[in-house]
Order: sequence, then C-alpha cells, then structure tokens
Amino acid sequence: MDQMTEIAFQIILFAGNGRSSAMEAIQEAKEGNFAEADRLIIEAKNELAKAHHYQTKLLQDEANGTKNELNIILIHSQDHLMTALTVKDLAIEIIELYQTKFA
Repeated sequence: MDQMTEIAFQIILFAGNGRSSAMEAIQEAKEGNFAEADRLIIEAKNELAKAHHYQTKLLQDEANGTKNELNIILIHSQDHLMTALTVKDLAIEIIELYQTKFA
C-alpha cells in the first residue's frame, strides 16, 4: 500500500470516528443527557482534528511543491471528512434545540 492510500485510510478512520461520536451525541441529547452529549461532541471534534491533520499535511506538501498522486480512495476520504464535519456542525445545532426543549 502506498503512502497516499495509507493517509486516505487514516482520514477515513478518524472522520468515521468523529461522525459516529457526533451521531451518538444527538441520541444522548434526545434522551436529555446533555453532559454526555457535550462529551461526545468534544470526542467528535478531537477525532475530526486528527483527520484534518492528515489532510493539512497533504495540502502543505502540495503547496511546497510535492506532487501527490490522486486516487479514488483519497477522494473518498475527503468525502468522508467533509460529511463528518457537516454532521458534527449539525449535531451541535440539534443538541441546542434539544436543550431548549428540555429547559
């Protein structure tokens, strides 16, 4: 497996973990467990930051003149990351709505 594919799989792994934590946070908020929802959002942010670290490395390498070979797995990893970031952002909004409901 080449380095680009390994990086893509790391992005997929961490983005998937972040997305899962964000979705779990919504379920906890739905039950009124806001402390756990907040903990899970922090976990989601931490996992997404790891994925973003790998993405940033690729961007920095490219900006410094290192040409990266594009492959479908890398494109797939970017889809995962962008979707996971959106889920996290929406989860935060949904949790706020549940907090208003339970207030």
